[in-house]
Amino acid sequence: MITVAVKISDAEIARQAANADVYSLRDPGNPGLYLRFSTDRARGSWYLLVKRQWYKIGAYPGLSAKQMIGALPDIRLRIASHGGAVVSEWGSVGEVLAWFAERMAKDRNLSDKRKKTAASAIKCHLIPRLGAVPLANLDRQTLDRLLMWPLQEVLKIDTVRLVFQLLALAFRQAMVLRLIDKNPMQGIKFSDFSKAKVRVKPSRLRVSHLDELLVSLAQEFSVRPEEASLALLMLCHGTRLGETRLAEWPHLSIAERTWFMPPENTKTRVEHSLPLTEQVCALLAKHRANQQAAGYTGRYLFPGRNGKPLSESQASAMFRRMGGGEWTSHDLRKLARTAWADIGVDHLIGELLINHAMGHNVKVYIQSDVMARKRAALELWHAYLDSKGFALIYGYTGATSGESDNSLEAALHKGCEAAHESTVGEVSK
Repeated sequence: MITVAVKISDAEIARQAANADVYSLRDPGNPGLYLRFSTDRARGSWYLLVKRQWYKIGAYPGLSAKQMIGALPDIRLRIASHGGAVVSEWGSVGEVLAWFAERMAKDRNLSDKRKKTAASAIKCHLIPRLGAVPLANLDRQTLDRLLMWPLQEVLKIDTVRLVFQLLALAFRQAMVLRLIDKNPMQGIKFSDFSKAKVRVKPSRLRVSHLDELLVSLAQEFSVRPEEASLALLMLCHGTRLGETRLAEWPHLSIAERTWFMPPENTKTRVEHSLPLTEQVCALLAKHRANQQAAGYTGRYLFPGRNGKPLSESQASAMFRRMGGGEWTSHDLRKLARTAWADIGVDHLIGELLINHAMGHNVKVYIQSDVMARKRAALELWHAYLDSKGFALIYGYTGATSGESDNSLEAALHKGCEAAHESTVGEVSK
């Protein structure tokens, strides 16, 4: 791979791109100016060498040879005074947002929900209001006039904050990658536009509602057992809707009495394990029996369409019907967390159960007996639910005779382990 000295022009770049041995071009008439070809040869990056220091100053063909050479005097001045310069190929806010939207869509570390939320915010709010604004004109006054003040008239304050944070993130990422020479959002804060506080929504379900809620879910279980089972699993464990609807039978271990959630199924993107109590295993056995009676022997606890798990929209529709506008799936999670505190579950154990993001120091000091403590907490909670009517739904009364234990064990094997083995067999075919 060689560097060729030529008078750089778009025509010369096209000629040299055809020679795979040419790695870069330099222009003797513009000392320090280089173009390095990318792998596909149709693109490249502009660099300026100043005092043995390389500065990436733009991208080709976004910036043509003529545009780059015309901008060189200003670039040299900025490097001399500030120690760096980037010439962006973007001229408007919309171009930055389009780049960032594509980047987020391809980020495997982001959940589908977060990608959809970001894509919607960019498409529906940011681009329509700011897309045509030149980068040089983006400032507090423009943001307030075109985005922040109009948005607060029609959206809740937490949604407005989300849109603002997304805009700030797009420019911060572009600046880190040196795709722009100046971040117009630098130093601009959400509090510059609004002093309103983003308040935590109170749960619409309280511990005092448990009797009524379980009666409702028992009625639901007799008519629509799959939908009721989804709600009951969330109530029993405080899990998120996404974590629960994506559950698979192979994720359940009867031998260890554990529900394992792989990282890709959790909001925190770390694996999460929950103990399975006898009550929940009995519920799962009943749920699996209902599935098999209906002819379903697949891998998902809550199957959707086309061999996939229940979708977010399908699950949300279920809860809109079950809650009747009075409560949502997230209210079940809040109810569980509140109840744990009321019945004396340790705060750290509660946070681990609900799978909140934990600080590094907390993780360091978590001891090996944490699973046992989580199991004890859930056994306490599920016994409390039994006193409110949960036992009537799954049909296990808590008998301790050997016969009853054997019967429960058989049901558990049928509902969990057999499902695991049959599903693994299907996958291996």
